[in-house]
Amino acid sequence: MPSITLFQSPPPESFHSQIQQLVIDNLTDISQVALPSGNALYPLYQYGVGYEVHLYLKAMDGSLGFPVEVVAALDDEDPSQVVGFALYVPLTNDPAACTLLYLAVREDQRRRGVARAMLQKMLERYPHAELSCVVAKVAYAQAMGFQVLGTRGSHVLMNTRDHASQGLTPVLDTAPIYRAVEVRQIHAYLLKQHGEKAMVNAEKQRDRHLDQLAREAQAFVKVHLGL
Repeated sequence: MPSITLFQSPPPESFHSQIQQLVIDNLTDISQVALPSGNALYPLYQYGVGYEVHLYLKAMDGSLGFPVEVVAALDDEDPSQVVGFALYVPLTNDPAACTLLYLAVREDQRRRGVARAMLQKMLERYPHAELSCVVAKVAYAQAMGFQVLGTRGSHVLMNTRDHASQGLTPVLDTAPIYRAVEVRQIHAYLLKQHGEKAMVNAEKQRDRHLDQLAREAQAFVKVHLGL
């Protein structure tokens, strides 16, 4: 079983890069967009979400004015290797609450209780925890002790309690990431590679995908809560 380690300040650079790689490798599972790998925009979101996590990791030095914490699972045979991570932010005005933003486990380490162990470490510190996920992930979150509260965009909103915290979740403004030169360069490369028609179709597919996820979340919550 990997060792579970809490970081309240920026992790070592080698861990930082490995966490970013876990994001890139598991984009569909952990991003709000849940974009399938077959979509032509996939590399763009790999960069965007990976860079977002990079900024959160940097912000662990307090530079953004709010705390960020990471629980990492380190390989039991080689503790220099990160096999999983959970990144979350404590809520303002509620010392018992946090919001889980990202969680990923390396493929060869799954079904070994790694995610559960990382969440347990988080919940020891913040028992009133919140997350959001697509409908397909709800049963997994329920097995971890979360219950359905409602919807948030295309996701189902879940919490370890039967109510949301009154605290506020501090989050990064991600809009500048997708206006950055690097994203424009990636988009230009993809446009050259796939052509304008394919890129327009990719954007339409992304939007339809998000609409479908939202409909699924709303229908699921309506049935689950008996609304």
